[in-house]
Amino acid sequence: MEVYLDNSATTRCFADVAALMTKIMCEDYGNPSSMHNKGMEAENYIRYAKEIIAKNLKVNEKEILFTSGGTESDNLALIGTAMANQRAGKHLITTCIEHPAIMQTMQYLETQGFSVTYLPVDKNGIISLMDLQRAIRKDTILVSIMHTNNEIGSLQPIAEAGALIKRINSNIVFHVDAVQGYGKFRILPKKMGIDLLSVSGHKIHGPKGIGFLYISEKIKIKPIVYGGGQQKGMRSGTENVPAIAGLARAVEEIYQNLDTDIDTMYQIKQHFVEEVSKIDDVKINGLTGRDSAPHVVSVSIRGIRSEVMLHSLEEKGIYVSAGSACASNHPTISATLKAIGVEKDLLDSTIRFSFSVFTTMEEINYTIQTLCDMIPMLRKYMRH
Repeated sequence: MEVYLDNSATTRCFADVAALMTKIMCEDYGNPSSMHNKGMEAENYIRYAKEIIAKNLKVNEKEILFTSGGTESDNLALIGTAMANQRAGKHLITTCIEHPAIMQTMQYLETQGFSVTYLPVDKNGIISLMDLQRAIRKDTILVSIMHTNNEIGSLQPIAEAGALIKRINSNIVFHVDAVQGYGKFRILPKKMGIDLLSVSGHKIHGPKGIGFLYISEKIKIKPIVYGGGQQKGMRSGTENVPAIAGLARAVEEIYQNLDTDIDTMYQIKQHFVEEVSKIDDVKINGLTGRDSAPHVVSVSIRGIRSEVMLHSLEEKGIYVSAGSACASNHPTISATLKAIGVEKDLLDSTIRFSFSVFTTMEEINYTIQTLCDMIPMLRKYMRH
């Protein structure tokens, strides 16, 4: 039996997405900048994709910019905004549990003369609005807070943060990395005070190498890629039409039965958490109810290293992660786990299980049984 529980790293494409992309690559393959019919066909796919995404977010079509994914969206949001608004101030705010695409970009901006405040989180990985309020200064130009944490599934008070920021200074730009939250929640930027929103296609059963950045028409932002002037000069380069169309199709499909699908995912999560918690010396990190993401569970297993657990599960056909997939090539102790106060001996003994609309209760029961059988055996082996 094959059980894929690493959906926070990437998801399986919807069949309709793959079929549409194949059609575009083989039949409607024109360059959208070309003046002939083939080019116009391609351009129509982009227009339709903008229409679908803008309708979903309740924003204007001209506020959607296609990128290569979450990392580029985050880089453009932070660097583009910082460079465009530095005359107003050089102070930025983020949290200490952000994705590397935010953390490393913030660190780069620090080398460019910007100062960054990193907000702490509580034991459940959630920021304090009081801390945010205290951190805002006269020279603050940008606040970036992730919607959903990719490792423990904590949800930040985004709407409340947006209202607070705008009440203090309506010129401060509010960026939200929604790579893990989009497709699991309904996110309405204008209602929530969000000026910039990063999304990635391959987290919602769309293709890899595509994403978008919602950019409110009210803010100033500079491009970080120059060239042929595509996308009104904000992001030059020939648009990836098959991926853009695939992303739009994934958005349509993921939101079609959202409430039912998310209810099912929460049921699966609750069952998984209840059963795994019964195993000796196993700890679940963060919140696990509807006040957390429906698809992420962080499990610390005392006495067994994450890498050993990951490969042992892999031998049984179960695919999980030892943390953020983006950091897997450079193994480091998770900043998120440290920030929420996970015990030192559990930092390198933590596994992430992440579900999707394809995950079944049968797969979860198989995983639970495998863990119940495997953990005592591995602990016995590790002691020798």
